[in-house]
Amino acid sequence: MAFNSKDLSVLAYANGFTLWHYTTVDLAITVDTSGYFNDATDMVRIGDMVLANVDTDGTPASGIYLINANAAGVVDAADMTTVGSVDTD
Repeated sequence: MAFNSKDLSVLAYANGFTLWHYTTVDLAITVDTSGYFNDATDMVRIGDMVLANVDTDGTPASGIYLINANAAGVVDAADMTTVGSVDTD
């Protein structure tokens, strides 16, 4: 699949920082590939965080991506930090 701008939403903005939400059927490893967010290059900034729901049509996972590069039209997000991956009950 590919990035879909309609699935990227602003949750909060303050002091030049934006917290985003993104949902996709893509796997986490696909989303953190350099260039995945290129169509959002004019919206996301280095240091922004993206709360994400990934693989929503398979084995869903949630986590946080840090936008760590945005230069010359190429956006990169660091590997997803998983949230809620362990359930001991």
